[in-house]
Amino acid sequence: MNIGLIIAGGSGARMQQDIPKQFLTVNERPVIVYTLEAFQKHRDIDEIAVVCIEGWDQVLWAYANQFNITKLKYVVPGGKNGQDSIRNGVFELERHYSPDDLVLIHDAIRPMVSEEIISDCIETTKQYGSAISTIPCAEAMLETEDSKVSVGSYPRSRLKRTQTPQGFPLGKICDLHRRALKAGITNSIASCTLMIEMGEQVHFSAGSEKNIKLTTVDDLDIFRALLAARHSDWLK
Repeated sequence: MNIGLIIAGGSGARMQQDIPKQFLTVNERPVIVYTLEAFQKHRDIDEIAVVCIEGWDQVLWAYANQFNITKLKYVVPGGKNGQDSIRNGVFELERHYSPDDLVLIHDAIRPMVSEEIISDCIETTKQYGSAISTIPCAEAMLETEDSKVSVGSYPRSRLKRTQTPQGFPLGKICDLHRRALKAGITNSIASCTLMIEMGEQVHFSAGSEKNIKLTTVDDLDIFRALLAARHSDWLK
């Protein structure tokens, strides 16, 4: 079984809006609904769970009912940071699914995730035991110690920009979080970085420049433009 675990536990402080960014409405649809629909429509995703910011769970269930997200089975409270939220999610899944089932951990605020990205994440996880959606690093990378002046550069050929989904067998990612707690690692920024901090390798799957993360108001403008371009393609 393949489960989509959507992480919607953040408050979106950098967006500087009155409501969490995953619940902002774009073209009469909440951002999180675009994300849920991508997993709902994918033929290889069996069920969905969401880690949700406190106080918004009933709103989420209402949206799932309104937009026919029938694969949504569980809503789990978010934690104090990203690692905490993901741990809450995978530990809840552990109560309902087999250790060999696959979980695809995905940011709620990446609403442009495509069928192809989800498919490649699933296949890579099946083959290698992990899958991190990535894209090449096209920009020149500079090192700095004070955010004001460079102290060196880093070869971009050795870098990957990570996205989500990030796929793992459920038993593997639950074991990782237990070992991390014992090691005192409590605030890793992503599942892939937690894997590396715990001495594990990760395998790469396909990402896309269009699979943007909505972090700032500018990102919302880009998202609207991508939606308009997608709609234009449908009309051809």
